[in-house]
Amino acid sequence: MRGSPSPSDSDLYLKLKWLMFARVLFTTLLLGSTVILQLSEAVPPLAPALLVLYGLIISIFFLSFIYTVALNRVSHVLRFAYIQIGGDTLIVSLVVFVTGNFSSIFSFLYLVVIIYSSILLARKGSIVIALLCSCQYALLLVFEYSGLFTPFALEEGPAFIHIAWTQVLYKVLITTFGCFAVAFLSSLLAEQTRKTKIELWAMEDHVKRVEKMAAIGEMAAGLAHEIKNPLASLSGSIQILKDGVELDADHARLMQIVLREADRLSSLANNFLLFARPPAGRVENIELDKAILETVELFEKDGSCQDRISIHTDISRNLFIAMDPIHFRQVLWNLLLNAAEAIDVEGSIDIKLHSLKNHHALIEITDNGCGMSNETMKSIFDPFFTTKQNGTGLGLSIVHSILESYDGRLDVKSKDGTGTTFTLNLMQTVPPT
Repeated sequence: MRGSPSPSDSDLYLKLKWLMFARVLFTTLLLGSTVILQLSEAVPPLAPALLVLYGLIISIFFLSFIYTVALNRVSHVLRFAYIQIGGDTLIVSLVVFVTGNFSSIFSFLYLVVIIYSSILLARKGSIVIALLCSCQYALLLVFEYSGLFTPFALEEGPAFIHIAWTQVLYKVLITTFGCFAVAFLSSLLAEQTRKTKIELWAMEDHVKRVEKMAAIGEMAAGLAHEIKNPLASLSGSIQILKDGVELDADHARLMQIVLREADRLSSLANNFLLFARPPAGRVENIELDKAILETVELFEKDGSCQDRISIHTDISRNLFIAMDPIHFRQVLWNLLLNAAEAIDVEGSIDIKLHSLKNHHALIEITDNGCGMSNETMKSIFDPFFTTKQNGTGLGLSIVHSILESYDGRLDVKSKDGTGTTFTLNLMQTVPPT
């Protein structure tokens, strides 16, 4: 049975269903036009060209039925797409052969196959299909020129006429050029459409996340304030009692536990406030390469990283952003700590910094740790969600809130068992003169 598909497989699966529907629709139109042509031109019902064409139409209907049944059972959707589209090139070649070969008006169908192959198979696949179409059409013309077979035509009598080799060569070259040109251009447009769609999905997820966290933040701010005031009174009262009353060892130990847990709760409330309403920082122009390298140098000496994780950097120079340096270091440190904690024993963290065309700076932090499932990734920015034994679940929420206050964006890509990449998208500023 067909397993649970990945998002890319699901998209390809849906496109294949539309392709099969379009193929059946085209075959129906081909059948209808063939019948109309037979009636209007008074072509004999048993004419060889018609018999071959009717056989081809029946075969396409049968193949479409087979494809529909098999689609729900295949495990490799991309391979199945190659098989279908490769079969379509053979069908087009048969249509061209039946309708006159060199003089056929249906050679444009090769271009149609190449166009939808670029949508389903991307650039590499469309180039392969363009090569396949060019070779098949060239073979048809060469066989016709050499007299190995005489093509059919829908009119009475054979469609063979004498053609010069220069005409064959010219038509093969023109068709080949057209196939590869269409493959390149259509795959380019399809790739741009894919990237735009992915960017729109990312923006949609970001907007939903921001709206959700804004609602949680409003509630969190009020709740944290309500907790901090009585907590401060409670902690102060316990401290006075501890200092003013003679206690035995057990009571002193209990008092110490109360104070310790009160401090922990106060720290948690402060983190909650930081997530809900990040304080306005002292905005400065930060030279990203220097700030990243300084933070990495400190992190390499931290106990969570030292002697077990190697950090590699690929950093572009002369990129600046406007941000509080303390906030930037806090964001970067949290993400590095998150990457280090995802690595069980030994591993590596890669940090890349480069500039985008829209005056944004992109920082990518990639680890080769345990990775995350799709279900986990949906919740990692939610407050108090954590997969760590001693985590509070506020680290990534705080990072997200800080970046949001500077019109930045945080995206994540991960695969269970492979690793995770966090991407910071920040607006660049003009370097100081």
